Amino acid sequence: MDYRQLGRSGLRVSTLTLGTMTIGPSGPSASIGSVDLDGARRQIDLCLDAGVNLIDTADVYSAGVSEEFVGQALIGRRDRVLLATKARMPMGEGPNDAGLSRHHLIEACEASLRRLRTDHIDLYQVHEWDGQTPLEETLDTLDGLVRAGKVRYIGCSNYAGWQLLKALGISERLHLQRFVSQQIYYSLQAREAEYELVPASLDQGLGILVWSPLAGGLLSGKYRRDAQPQEGRHLTDWDEPPVRDEDQLYDIVDALVEIGEAHGVSAAQVALAYTLGRPGVTSVVIGARKEEQLLDNLAAADLELSSDERARLDAISAPPLLYPYWHQAKTASDRLSEADLSLLAPHLR
Repeated sequence: MDYRQLGRSGLRVSTLTLGTMTIGPSGPSASIGSVDLDGARRQIDLCLDAGVNLIDTADVYSAGVSEEFVGQALIGRRDRVLLATKARMPMGEGPNDAGLSRHHLIEACEASLRRLRTDHIDLYQVHEWDGQTPLEETLDTLDGLVRAGKVRYIGCSNYAGWQLLKALGISERLHLQRFVSQQIYYSLQAREAEYELVPASLDQGLGILVWSPLAGGLLSGKYRRDAQPQEGRHLTDWDEPPVRDEDQLYDIVDALVEIGEAHGVSAAQVALAYTLGRPGVTSVVIGARKEEQLLDNLAAADLELSSDERARLDAISAPPLLYPYWHQAKTASDRLSEADLSLLAPHLR
């Protein structure tokens, strides 16, 4: 297992992170998985043995049960892992039971600390944008949680590029704690993050944690043009991530299967290894309903793809250049930064 610096912080995290959305029996994520407490202990055992040092959860996962199970499973070994969790989503019926207000963030943090049975959260992430709460209020509250010792580092998730840069600007102007990372959806199935979010991370020194790197299982190799699995998330009402181009998706899966067969590994391992090798990516979050799925995903940490294999996957999944990027590729190629090149480099060859 390799370890990478999380943005400009001094924290080193494993290139694979254990995601826990499948842990717990109820709530909005129940259709994704229902791993019980013993299963959670086993998943954590496997991840620790493989060198994983970061566990990612959220208060909304299974309505708090995911955090509770993680906390119970870590009794006696909390010091072996970094804990990341998130807040923002509704956790009750009241008018202040959601969002990123000072009121809700403080209550959410205290509740997560109790469920996780810990005195601090290593990475506290705002789970989604809140356009009705001033960013100054949110960031000042997060700064206070860090200074109180309840949180070590802060991050965001699912922000747009302008929202991320606005938050970083406010933190600098008001001398508040700064986001060290963002957690985003990024996979071969959908590379829109390369337009703004990846370049922003490279330019501003943020780590990138990737959620759903297998596109909710679409890149696992189970879903093919001529065959569908008997079970799976996309056979339920769960519609994340959306599929914009089904033909392209199956072309990508065909390539993943073929490359995997050449290495003697699964299509899922190839997809994970590809994303791990993309500019700016610090760690990919893996989660599983079954032990064999988790073991297979963990093996991706050791898979090395050739430059030709990466180029093939790049070409088959490349997002089209939107304006102003196609214009910059044509007229600004003499003065592009590393952040610019993370998107434009393949178009300059």
